[in-house]
Amino acid sequence: MARRILNRKELRADFEADERRRQVGDQESEEDEGDEDEEEEEESGKAEEEAGDEEDEEEAAPTKKKPAKPKAKPKSRSRAAKVTRMRVVWGVFSNSHQLVATYEYPKKDEAAAHAAKLTADKKNTHFVQPVKEEIKDKKE
Repeated sequence: MARRILNRKELRADFEADERRRQVGDQESEEDEGDEDEEEEEESGKAEEEAGDEEDEEEAAPTKKKPAKPKAKPKSRSRAAKVTRMRVVWGVFSNSHQLVATYEYPKKDEAAAHAAKLTADKKNTHFVQPVKEEIKDKKE
């Protein structure tokens, strides 16, 4: 399906006509604002004469200032969770992935031998896999 070709000249003419309408509208609004400014100046002149008498009485009348926002308290840093120390041991697992025994990391050969012995005796599959366990510190 082919799209209809846009006539760029018509689009440009529409755009320029719209711009002209906006400029005319802006000029009219500026003229209206100019009339309002003159009225405000006249009113402010009268108000200044009246305020001049009051200023003599109250010289310390500061202009209204917005109250300063109180500074936000710095957010307290949350403590990072204490990282528990872990160590790797060899675990002997049954076929249903239940931990049967654990051995220290350098004793992998003993763990493999134990898994082979259990496989031969119980006729179920046992295997060795590394396991991470938490190091418990001794409190004295």
